[in-house]
Amino acid sequence: YKRFKVLIHLLFLPSAVYILLGAGGLMMIVGFFGCFGAVRESQCLLASFFACLLIIFGAEIAAGVFGFMNKKQIVEEVQKFYSSSIADVSNPNDTAIAVIYHQTLNCCGGSTSDTSTTLCAEAEENTQDCLTAISDFFNEKLHTIGYIGIGIAGVMVIGMIFSMVLCCAIRNNREVI
Repeated sequence: YKRFKVLIHLLFLPSAVYILLGAGGLMMIVGFFGCFGAVRESQCLLASFFACLLIIFGAEIAAGVFGFMNKKQIVEEVQKFYSSSIADVSNPNDTAIAVIYHQTLNCCGGSTSDTSTTLCAEAEENTQDCLTAISDFFNEKLHTIGYIGIGIAGVMVIGMIFSMVLCCAIRNNREVI
């Protein structure tokens, strides 16, 4: 129950909610273009579907390149976020965020000795500090994230190919009649 409550608090951060709503709305529109265009045999909707997939594909490539080129800055930002969450133990939201870091990464505290000991009271003796754990996590999981991104990009390319093949088939079918 406690983890569920913490996840609910994190999910309702205003910026995350707007990003998720925007991405969901965009995907709904793209899906509508693809499905309705195929059912109605509309070249315009299929071309719109292709254009939307191409734009999303370009954004995905740009985000991937940005992520790989600025990995160090991203790790530093995540470490700053963690450090700010353990700075104020009286704030329950910050404490919940720190606990999520501790449970997920199996770590506790920062690299300095001024870290709050109340959050790390039940931590084991040989537990590594969270700043190092965050850096190690990004270094270990970066390839997995890249492979998942390549897989998603492959599915998008297949979708773009199918939409153009269907669009050309509809055009050729109308020319024959």
